[in-house]
Amino acid sequence: MIEEMRLRDLGVIADATLPIGRGFTAITGETGAGKTMVVTGLGLLLGQRADSGAVRSGAAQAAVEGVWLIPEHGPVAARVREAGGDVEPLGDGAAELYLGRTVSSEGRGRATVGGRTAPAGVLADLADDLVVVHGQSDQLRLRSASAQREALDRFGGEPVAAARAAYRAAWDSWRALDAELSTLTTDRDARAREAEELRAAIAEIEAAAPLPGEEEELARRAERLANAEELRIAAAGAHAVLSSDDDTPDVVTLLAEARRALERVSGSDAALAAIGEQVADLGYRATDAAVALSGYLADLDESGPHELAAVDERRGVLAALARTHGSVDAAIALLETGSARLLELDDDSDRIERLGAERDAAAAELDAAAETLTAARREAAERLAAAVTEELHALALPDATLTVEVTPSGTPGAHGRDDVAILLAPHPGADPRPVSRGASGGELSRVMLAIEVVIAGVDPVPTFVFDEVDAGIGGAAAIEVGRRLARLAESSQVIAVTHLAQVAAFAGNHLTVVKGNDGAVTASSVRRLEGAEREAEMARLLSGLSDSDAALTHARELLETGRAVSEAG
Repeated sequence: MIEEMRLRDLGVIADATLPIGRGFTAITGETGAGKTMVVTGLGLLLGQRADSGAVRSGAAQAAVEGVWLIPEHGPVAARVREAGGDVEPLGDGAAELYLGRTVSSEGRGRATVGGRTAPAGVLADLADDLVVVHGQSDQLRLRSASAQREALDRFGGEPVAAARAAYRAAWDSWRALDAELSTLTTDRDARAREAEELRAAIAEIEAAAPLPGEEEELARRAERLANAEELRIAAAGAHAVLSSDDDTPDVVTLLAEARRALERVSGSDAALAAIGEQVADLGYRATDAAVALSGYLADLDESGPHELAAVDERRGVLAALARTHGSVDAAIALLETGSARLLELDDDSDRIERLGAERDAAAAELDAAAETLTAARREAAERLAAAVTEELHALALPDATLTVEVTPSGTPGAHGRDDVAILLAPHPGADPRPVSRGASGGELSRVMLAIEVVIAGVDPVPTFVFDEVDAGIGGAAAIEVGRRLARLAESSQVIAVTHLAQVAAFAGNHLTVVKGNDGAVTASSVRRLEGAEREAEMARLLSGLSDSDAALTHARELLETGRAVSEAG
């Protein structure tokens, strides 16, 4: 719901603030006073294309600001936060949203959403959840086939919603199976090549049989074998020092002599006995080291040039594997995952057959769901056409007949396989034509009003704006337009720019736009009318004179009628 809107330097409006609020707000004023600038400004806040020609003459830029009352955690608030803005919590789940738009005289513009600069496209994204605008040249909700289908589906209520949800589930299932089957069929040759390449790679890796960490172990062995002679000399020298085979004194012999010398006197001194034990331990360790060196030398004797050649050959095999697959570890990983992928690729023929059967079953379910949805739409179409036609007869279109056609589209889509067309026959014998071509501007506004009044009973829109919905009518027909706008305002906020007192009489909030002597509309020139002021404006609308006794009497009668309708609602 729009709480307030401020316009600055837009058209003839220098600075004006419009307090709007709940229910039905009528906006009146003299010709050229700038009433339609309210709709223009609202269009800017809803992301419509900016026109530098709308900037007031002599001003650098025009600016529009709007304050909306919205649910704090609804889709609008979520989109605002996604764009970087925020809303102002009011409590009880409600919040205020601030939107702004500027247009410079050079054509540049800027939009603000929830206090943050944003692309104008964000305003357009929010528009569908905020306001529906109906102007004589801008009946967007009637022009597109998709909008007409959505209008019918809204009116259809739960039966259509349930059928549509079931159809969408069947559609998604069929589409997923069809896409997978198409991919398999289209990419069959590529998948066959992939399987052949994968099979060859797996065979190569299996033949090489790499082990985790094998490269590092081979590198260590190659280093050892390449330096075998140096290692042998060092080990042999160390072994000779520790344990010699000739009469040369060695460490083991010397430590044994030292141990025996200490043992002979160890009974005389405990401290010396402890040292003797240490020397004995050194002897054991020296003996163990000598044995280890002897074994090491034996291994070196067995490891000849042939082993180094074998290690180098194995390292070459692993290096080739790494070049092909990026690394030996990657090759090992491919061996683990590639087998499963190969089974999948080799199963293509069976999978295609299975998927074909599943897709056929899904197509049958889709056909059944589509028939159910079509039947629900046709039932709703008959009810919608009858209800709107009845409304049209009361809106000065007594001979008009509205029909809603639901015909096969030929190709299923995400929303069904129906084409929906809202057609109007303005008089008996006339061929029904699309409403956007079968009605004049004023008639089109009334057709849209009739449709919205009927649909609002089951699915209201937050805010409606009607621009000159009363064009070309008067008298009793105008009263019926006002009456229906008031009915629509029971479930939605309604804003109507009008020049008829019969329409304005039904508004709970009456604003007037008055030009100043210099032709400009200033802040003080937009006022909420009550009491005698409203009666005078109604009289001016009726007769052109605000002080005509007859017009004032008629104005009071109209206002009383409007109050009675409001109280009855």
